[in-house]
Order: sequence, then C-alpha cells, then structure tokens
Amino acid sequence: MAFLAALGVIAAGHQAAFMAPTELLARQHADNAARLLSPLGVKTAFLSADVPSSARRLLTQSLAEGEIDLLIGTHALFGEDVHFAHLALAVIDEQQRFGVEQRRLLAAKGPENKPVNILALTATPIPRTLAMTAFGDMDISAIHTMPAGRLPVETHLARMGNESKVYEFVRRELEKGHQAYFVYPLIEESEKSSLKDAENMHAFLSEKIFPDVPSALLHSRIEEEEKRRIMQNYRDGRIRILVATSVVEVGVDVSQATCMVVEHAERFGLSALHQLRGRVGRGKEQSYCFLVYNEPLSEEGKQRMRVMKEISDGFLLAEEDMKMRGPGDMAGTRQSGFLKLTIADPVRDISVLVEAREKARELLKKDPGLLNPENALLRDLLDTAAPFDENLLAAG
Repeated sequence: MAFLAALGVIAAGHQAAFMAPTELLARQHADNAARLLSPLGVKTAFLSADVPSSARRLLTQSLAEGEIDLLIGTHALFGEDVHFAHLALAVIDEQQRFGVEQRRLLAAKGPENKPVNILALTATPIPRTLAMTAFGDMDISAIHTMPAGRLPVETHLARMGNESKVYEFVRRELEKGHQAYFVYPLIEESEKSSLKDAENMHAFLSEKIFPDVPSALLHSRIEEEEKRRIMQNYRDGRIRILVATSVVEVGVDVSQATCMVVEHAERFGLSALHQLRGRVGRGKEQSYCFLVYNEPLSEEGKQRMRVMKEISDGFLLAEEDMKMRGPGDMAGTRQSGFLKLTIADPVRDISVLVEAREKARELLKKDPGLLNPENALLRDLLDTAAPFDENLLAAG
C-alpha cells in the first residue's frame, strides 16, 4: 500500500521518503522496493547511520538534485545533510515507535510552504477511541482481515516448569520442516534478576534440547552486518531456530516459521506479545504461540495472559489494553497526562466522543484561532487548562 502511494507521487514528478525504526526493517523495505519498483524505473536508495560518509555524500547530493525518487531509511533521514528536491510524501512505518516531533521533522524536509503528505503505518492496533483523540487530525484506515490463505495463530499458555512439553511440540514442528522463535526478556544473565536470558538459553537449547538443529542468537548488541547475515540465513532456512530478545518484534517475515515461544511472557506488555505472535502465521501452515509464564502472577499479569489466550483480533486486544493501562500510557510514555478523565469514559462514551470531535472540527474550520467573541470563553479555558500535558505540547 505504501509503495502504491509512493508510485502516485513519483509519477507526478515528486519524491517520497520511507522511514522505519530499525535498520533491519528499513533494509527489508529497501530490498522489497528494489525488487518491486526498480523494474518500473523508480530510483530507490537506502540510508542509515552505517552508510559510509563518502557514500552518504554522493547519496545526499543525488537526493538534493532530484535524482532519487524514493529514499528508504532509519532515523538517519532526520540528518541535517538530508535535503529533498521536492518531497511530497513521507511514509512512517511502525509509527508508534516515533514521536510527534519526529514526524514533524520528517515532514519539514518538504518544500517551503508546501505541506508534505504523511502516511503513518502500524501493525499495533490503535483503539478507536484513542485514534480519534491522539490522531484526530488524521484520516484513519484499518485493515481487519487477514491475507488470503492464512490461519489464525493458536495461542497456548504454559507455566514455568512445563517447558519440556513446549520443547517437544516445537521439535515436532521442526521435523515437518518448519522454523521456530524463542524470545527472552534479557540479553544476558543479570545478578539483579532470575529471569532467563537469550545468551544462556541459546546455549542450552542448541546444546541440550535441539543439538541437531541449526540455530542462531539475535539481539540489539549484535553488529548490523551480522544481524543481516543471521536474518538472511533464517529466511533461507539455513537457520531453523532463532533465539532472540524483542528485537524480532518488528521487521521479520518468514513464512516457514510456525512456532513462537515467549518465555517469561509476564514481563512483556500486550502490544509486544501481540507483535511477537504476529511473527508466525505468515504462511499457509497452522502456527502456534506459546506464552510461558512464571508464577506468582499479579492480577494484571493474569489478565494479560487471559486476553492473549482468548483474543486474536488486534483491535479488540487494543481496547482491552487501554482498559488495563489507561489511554495515557497507551498514547506513549511522554503523554502520561493524556485523557485523565474524572467522569467521562472514552470506551463507554464513544458516541459522545464522535459527536464532540465533529463539532470541534466544524468550529475550528470556521474560527481556527478561536478569535470570534462567542468563542472567547473556550479560548480562555484552553489557555488555562490545556487538555494535554506539557511534555506532549513540547513535542508539537
């Protein structure tokens, strides 16, 4: 969808930017763009912090001269040396990983006095109520259906101590020619915690449980080039088991992977668990997600496990997440004051919220600055009791 939008802009003689939060994901998009768009004559380029300075200078010069149609990259796109000749579309993937200010910085790369169209993408569902408030100035489209031929992922819960049963199930899937993920909350062992870590568990799984199955370890401290090599080998099937941290939460698309095992699942939020579950079920084979939790669980922990077990629809899950965490937390860590309401309930009062938003739009269309005498009280109210906290206002 993003590439189609970019094609329309490029066909009109403009440029497009495509930004992703990790180099792993950005490179995946760049590879897909080269494969799909280059045959159509679209000139694509990739930019990240790892691009050598000499190559970067040539790239930014070509970009400024309009010789690049589509630039794909990471936060490096914010660089002061990155100038577009005529940017008209900015695509932001996994938009929940970026703040308001970061989106503004990318949009500011466009021509002076000419607004840049923003297309924000996320696989993390946003509750309808939160979408209407945090993103009320944007048109929102939601895809509720799965791609043709895919089956819902089966989610199973297991207590710590019953891991052997999970491992046995995974072995049966591996014997069918499939692949598996094992995800842990820590990279390495910590003296402050008894949690399992990816490094020790990779050694344990590869030496004791699956010694005959090729495996690899992946986490944020591994060099980018090595990460790319590991992921390419995993996609090609040369690596069958990937032991990782939540670094695989985004940007991993392997159709033969049918098992996701998350140990210490109680230490992950609903959004992260849903994203991790989404790494499997990307082919036509039945896939499985095992959430291995440690007891005792808090009441919130029990609720998270129950919700993950019973709900596979991401939008329903997002609503449950909002009920548990509150809309302020879900809006982002820098928006903790967001929607702290005493009487109103955004979920219960959705019809009132819809009506209020439409009336606000009508009012601002007629009087953007609230300068008319009949809107003076409202202007004074907003000046003295802004609906957002100072951190959100500072972010734009």
